[in-house]
Amino acid sequence: MAKQFSKWLIAVSLCTLLSACISTPPTQFYVLEPSSELPSFSAATEKKRQIGIGPISIPDLLERKQIVTRLPDSSVQVAEFHQWASPLKNNVAQVLTHNLATLQADDLIRAYPWSAYGAVDYRIIVDIIRFDTRPEHSVNLEANWTIMDEKDHTVVRNGRTKIERPLNDSSYPSTVKALSNILGEFSQELSVALSKIK
Repeated sequence: MAKQFSKWLIAVSLCTLLSACISTPPTQFYVLEPSSELPSFSAATEKKRQIGIGPISIPDLLERKQIVTRLPDSSVQVAEFHQWASPLKNNVAQVLTHNLATLQADDLIRAYPWSAYGAVDYRIIVDIIRFDTRPEHSVNLEANWTIMDEKDHTVVRNGRTKIERPLNDSSYPSTVKALSNILGEFSQELSVALSKIK
């Protein structure tokens, strides 16, 4: 009797495990994309400048694989089955580098660390304070940035960027696209600042 009960218990446990595996949704992976339609500015300089992007910092809350959403009650939602395909900080750096390479066609843009390419003339340091969404409300980016002259280690320009745009579709693909779009806007602000440096 005890043996039959044990077999029955094992069978039930296996069925429970199998049904749990079957009902678990697959994990979706996402990447931020560079902007496809950006204007190109001319720096009007005699030679190509070498511009370094980085280091870039992001809040500890975002240093995870899962996409984080801010909720109205000051709590956050961590999406276990919707994740970044690569570390978010690296992805942000790649997008900014790609966007600025398009915007600043007369400059050479390098992502941090750029030691393999030699020294840079200027570096852009970015401290992202906020980079998230509020479902069906807004997509948000807040960042402090500094452009430094690497020859004498002086600050030539700095600023604080705050971008908030409506977000009507809170699906994860739309959320990631909206985050990519505001990185495009941020890239244009940085490009304008770079174009004012002679």
